[in-house]
Order: sequence, then C-alpha cells, then structure tokens
Amino acid sequence: MTDTSWLWLYVACMAAGAILFFVWSRDPRHVPQYEYAAAIVIPVWSGLAYTAMALGQGTLEMGGQEVHFARYLDWIVTTPLLLFVLCSTGMFFRPLDKTTIFTLVALDVIMILSGLFADLSVEQGPQWFWYATGCVCLVLMLGTLWTRVRREAYAHNAEIGGAYTRVTTYFTLMWLGYPLIWALGPSGIGLLDDLTEVALFVILPIFSKVGFSIYDLYELRKLAPKFPEYDEANPKARLRHSAEA
Repeated sequence: MTDTSWLWLYVACMAAGAILFFVWSRDPRHVPQYEYAAAIVIPVWSGLAYTAMALGQGTLEMGGQEVHFARYLDWIVTTPLLLFVLCSTGMFFRPLDKTTIFTLVALDVIMILSGLFADLSVEQGPQWFWYATGCVCLVLMLGTLWTRVRREAYAHNAEIGGAYTRVTTYFTLMWLGYPLIWALGPSGIGLLDDLTEVALFVILPIFSKVGFSIYDLYELRKLAPKFPEYDEANPKARLRHSAEA
C-alpha cells in the first residue's frame, strides 16, 4: 500500500466510527449524550485532518524531513477530548473535577506542541529537548490518571473503578505507542522509513480513537443502566425513576 492508501483507509475507519457512535446515541442506554457527542467529534475531526494529508496538504519540508503538521492539528483537538471522556468515565455521574481536567488538558497541549517543535527542529539538540519535554508531560498525565482520577473512581463505586481501570489500561498502552513510533521514525533515529511511519500512525490512531471510544462506551453502556436515576439522555425516564424512588 502507498502512504495515500493508508491515509484514505484511516479516513474510512473514522467515518465508520462516527456513524457507529451516532447509531449508538439513538439508543443511549442511560449514557449521557455528551459522551456520544465527544465520541463522534473525535473521528470526524481526525478524519478531516487525515483527508488533508491524503489530498497532499498538511505537510511541509523542514531540514530535509517531511513534517505532517496536520497530525498535530488533529491531536490538539482530539486528545483533549479523549482525556475528557476518560475523566468523565472515572467521575461517572459525579460532578467533574474541573481542576484535574484542566491540568490534564494543559499538559496534553504542551505535549502536542512539544512534539510539533521537535518535528520542526533541524538540529538534534533542540529536537530531543522538545521530545523529552513531551515525554515528561505524558508521564505526568498518566500519573494523574492512574492516581487522582482512579482513586476518585473507586471512591464512588467499585464497579466504576473497575471499568475505569480497564479503559485506562487500554488508553495507556495506546498512548505509549506515539512517542515510541516518533522516536523510531524518520523524525527520530530513523529505524522506520516514511511509509512504515505513515502506516503505524494510521493503525495506532484507529485503535486509540475509534477503538478507545468503542471500548469506553461499551463499558459505560453496561454500567449506566445500574444508575437509571442519572439518565441525562431521557428526561422522562429520569423523572419516572425519581417518582418510583
């Protein structure tokens, strides 16, 4: 497959994911509609960014290397949404901890921009400095997710804590792949060629975006019916459950 073929495959997978989440939103099973809205926006925006790359846009030459800046335009929107979705799973049907979410999003934005600066760096010194900065932010984000948010999930309910732990394990494995691919690719030490890097940056985001949302919504759709009084998607049902209580 050519790099363009890989990119169009990604766009098709994002479109399929957005359609799936829209269909699920018609039968929310007590899961709040904002969960579905975020799940839909993520593949739509990501698919548009990769469409730009497939059409020959969203790239530039820097120091003899091709920089796919459209990826960073994708990540700067979709990764904060993924973090928000993951936090809302850990804080399921509780007031969201805005400070924690803001901290995670701020670290995420710094991480994404550090990756962009690393890609735009011609000399290795600045390049690896920005790469290390992004890795530190990633470690801090994962540490927050596995400590503060996970404690809050278990403090609320053991089932919610278990679901959050499973989803966060998946999330962690996916996100650790990004700095690894970058370091091994043409922008890093060059063990991977351009086509292999493009293919990996298609396969990994499919699983880390659509795959993650499928898994997260699957867990929530199992869990939410046990808390029908919080059915934000169906006010009539919420009122009925409140009356029965």
